[in-house]
Amino acid sequence: MADDSTPLNSTAVPGSYAAVGDSFTEGVGDPGPDGGFVGWADRFAVLLSDRHPEHTFEYTNLAVRGKLLDQIVADQVPRAKELAPDLVSFCAGGNDIIRPGTDPDEVAERFERAVADLKESVGTVMITTGFDTRGVPVMRHLRGKIATYNGHVRAVADRYGCPVLDLWSLRSVQDRRAWDGDRLHLSPEGHTRVALRAAQVLGLDVPVEPDQPWPPLPPRGTLEVRRDDIQWAREYLVPWIGRRLRGESSGDHVAAKGVVDPYVLKSQLKSAT
Repeated sequence: MADDSTPLNSTAVPGSYAAVGDSFTEGVGDPGPDGGFVGWADRFAVLLSDRHPEHTFEYTNLAVRGKLLDQIVADQVPRAKELAPDLVSFCAGGNDIIRPGTDPDEVAERFERAVADLKESVGTVMITTGFDTRGVPVMRHLRGKIATYNGHVRAVADRYGCPVLDLWSLRSVQDRRAWDGDRLHLSPEGHTRVALRAAQVLGLDVPVEPDQPWPPLPPRGTLEVRRDDIQWAREYLVPWIGRRLRGESSGDHVAAKGVVDPYVLKSQLKSAT
C-alpha cells in the first residue's frame, strides 16, 4: 500500500492528466491572461508537460467552483473515467465540510466510493487533504472538522494506493499572502506552491521548494487589521451568505475549462510575467 510519502514511479511520468474538483482545482484566485483562472492544477499540468515532447501531453480540467461532492461525482467523475488518463487529481468534499451540520465521517464514505470507482478506469488517483485553517478567520472554527476529514482521506489513500497531496502540512500556504482577498481561495503564489508540491508528490524535481519561507512582513496595527476585516466582510462575506440563503452556488452558470493546452498556457504565463 502506498502512503502519502510514496511517490509515483518516476520512470513513468504521466502522459495524460485530468483534474476533478471545485473552485480550488478550477483555480479561483489565480487570474489568467485570457480572463479566466489558471490555478494549481493547470500549473501542475505545465510541470508535467515539461517532461514530454511538445504537444504530446494531454490535459483536461473538469473542475467547477462551488460544487459539492455528489455533484462532482455525478458530473465530473464519469467524464474522467471516459478519458481514462494516466493521472487524475481528485479534490472533493471541501464545500460539504464547510456547510453547517455536515458529518465528515459520512462525507468521507461517499468520497471513498468515488475513489474506488475512479480507480477502476484510470491509472493513478491523487487525492488531496484540506488546508490547516487555524490562520483563516472565517474558517478557523472548522479546523477540527477538517482534520477529521483529512484522517479519512489519508486512510482512503492507504486502502487504494493513492498518492496524497497533503495541503495541511504545507506550511507556506498558512501565510496570508498565499490567499486571495476573499480569504477562501489561494492567491497566484499560493496556487504555484501547491502545484510544486503536487509535482514533488509524484517524485519529480521542482525548480523551487514550495515550502520555502516568505520574506518578512512589517507588523500590522490593530486598526489596519480591523479595517481589512470590515472591508472583507462587506465585499465577500455578505455576498457569500446571501448566496447560501438563496440556495445559489458560484458555479451555477460556470462551465468547466475542458481541454487545456499546457504548452500554450506556459507561453501565456511567461508573457504575462
